[in-house]
Amino acid sequence: MSLFTINSRLCKRDGICVEECPPGIIEIRKKGDFPSPVEKAEEICIRCGHCVAVCPHGALSLKIMKPGDCSPIKKEILPKFESVVEFLKSRRSIRAYEENQVKRETLLTLLDVARYAPSGSNSQPVHWLLIEDKKEVRRLAALVVDWMRLMVKENPEISVPGRFDRIIQAWDEGKDRIFRSAPHVVVAFGLKTLPAAHPACIIALTYLELAAYAMGLGPCWAGYFMRASQSFSPLIRGLDLPEGHQVFGAMMIGYAKHRYHRIPLRDAPRITWR
Repeated sequence: MSLFTINSRLCKRDGICVEECPPGIIEIRKKGDFPSPVEKAEEICIRCGHCVAVCPHGALSLKIMKPGDCSPIKKEILPKFESVVEFLKSRRSIRAYEENQVKRETLLTLLDVARYAPSGSNSQPVHWLLIEDKKEVRRLAALVVDWMRLMVKENPEISVPGRFDRIIQAWDEGKDRIFRSAPHVVVAFGLKTLPAAHPACIIALTYLELAAYAMGLGPCWAGYFMRASQSFSPLIRGLDLPEGHQVFGAMMIGYAKHRYHRIPLRDAPRITWR
């Protein structure tokens, strides 16, 4: 089988697949022809499946993906714009959690949604580390606090604006302001040398964050951990990621202890028009 096949009975030769192919490897050579791959198409194809997904007639099949393999879009359950606006505006970063754990099946569902996040050239470079054990969450939080103690001594340019002294004091008093006593932490990581890995991890975590909110969970970006994981050797060793990989984002996950009832105010957007 070549890179893709065309069902001549279903194909209308409308050129939709040609227009929508991201790397432009599909062509219709002359009017009346069926779509066909360009030279070296197999090498250039990014296996994104757009051609399969966009054809309204189900006429195109990739070697790795057929129309029947892909779930149809359920237009009837897609949210209206007003619902999306309310959903996005009402999302809050949660910093007080219930003690109960989130079921593994629920966490797997979040990761399943996050894998549909866009990535450069469909590279899908995101790897996941899911910290389920509360003791492991606390161990990693303690390593971040150790990093803060070091920064207070050696790098006031970072520690003073970040008010690390207050976070350290809270930790010493039994209050976790690193992970906020969340039961779980989701870490997105990838290859250091792959430029697409960093933005892909952030975008995937954003998908996960919004999916978590929709499922009744409370997400929050783990900023202190993210900063410490870039340079603090004990934390890097403690994470034990594969060689050549690094953390590009992390998020606390759990059930929110409290509910929000209003949408707080935000500054007007700063816009430059050209």
